[in-house]
Amino acid sequence: MKEYITRIVEKSILHRLAGNKAIIVFGPRQVGKSTLLKHILKDNNSVLWLYGDQPQTQSLFTDISVPNIKSIIGNKKIVVIDEAQMIKDIGIKLKMFTDYLGDIKVIATGSSSFDLANKINEPLTGRKWEYQLLPLSFKEMSDASSVLEEMERLETRMIYGYYPEVALHPGEEKDRLLELVNSYLYKDVLIWENVQKAEKITKLLQALAFQVGSQVSYSEIAALVGLDSKTVERYIDLLEKAFVIYRLTSYSGNLRNELKTSKKIFFYDNGVRNALISAFNPLELRNDIGMLWENFIMAELLKKDMFTRNFAHRWFWRNKQKQEIDLIHEADGVFTAYEFKWNEKKNVPCPAAFKQAYPEIEFHVINKGNFFNYV
Repeated sequence: MKEYITRIVEKSILHRLAGNKAIIVFGPRQVGKSTLLKHILKDNNSVLWLYGDQPQTQSLFTDISVPNIKSIIGNKKIVVIDEAQMIKDIGIKLKMFTDYLGDIKVIATGSSSFDLANKINEPLTGRKWEYQLLPLSFKEMSDASSVLEEMERLETRMIYGYYPEVALHPGEEKDRLLELVNSYLYKDVLIWENVQKAEKITKLLQALAFQVGSQVSYSEIAALVGLDSKTVERYIDLLEKAFVIYRLTSYSGNLRNELKTSKKIFFYDNGVRNALISAFNPLELRNDIGMLWENFIMAELLKKDMFTRNFAHRWFWRNKQKQEIDLIHEADGVFTAYEFKWNEKKNVPCPAAFKQAYPEIEFHVINKGNFFNYV
């Protein structure tokens, strides 16, 4: 197995190095943001690496000015600030690079969408390129070997997921996944929001893990985990912004009996979901294969959009007669409906009510026999 897997975003980031805008790379902890940049910049001797989680770096940026920046940088032409969200007012400080140091390229990474994004969006309006990095994808892994080889590992991926530390160490998946989940999963949420109830967050995530692909009620989950519904909603928001989970809302067009305010919650990585509930048994012994498959394909399609910078919208569809479609995907005004089924022999027709209301939307069934054509 290769030690480094080429990421799809590499070419785009390399292309942006020539401009004068800042480059911002978001993503969960341990998905390879630093590894990616070190690979891209490995032959460049003019790079200064700064680490936002180190006190000396935070001190450097406390009262920084353009002359101070120049003295810190010296003759370097590229500055990488890792874990930039840990530096106070980082957006304003990155703006100094783009406004007054046009010959210096600045790159910042962050393990959240909320803390770093909130600090940079306004100061860096029109001055940045943003990228999101997630766990490895089926496409990236199959490009490194072959589609056939990666399909042979499908069961392992569905159980242990695609975090680089897990996927690149065959035979050690369980131990490395548990270490990752126990050490890093809640770290940003606990630090940034001063959340003291780690055990409550664990219970919340466990409850969500059992409801992947199902409609979620905050009040029902609150009763399960012993929190009020507003706290549950706040924790879910934080966990989404820390790239642990994400929400999917219901699609509503022109049918009176469509569900209009429902939501589902998915995990960015199957391995994280399974680790939370200690579910590592083989697929043939499980009763949640449909749930695993839906979460897996949903994540792979999401990665495809993010990595190729395809700015898409996505929903699920369901009506009061319980007819439903797993995913409604829209990009550049083109809508596509997807149903996810593990069993490739199962015939799945498009729901009649949906087909009648939206005849222009193509309907596809993604199963284990054809999924590689879609992801």
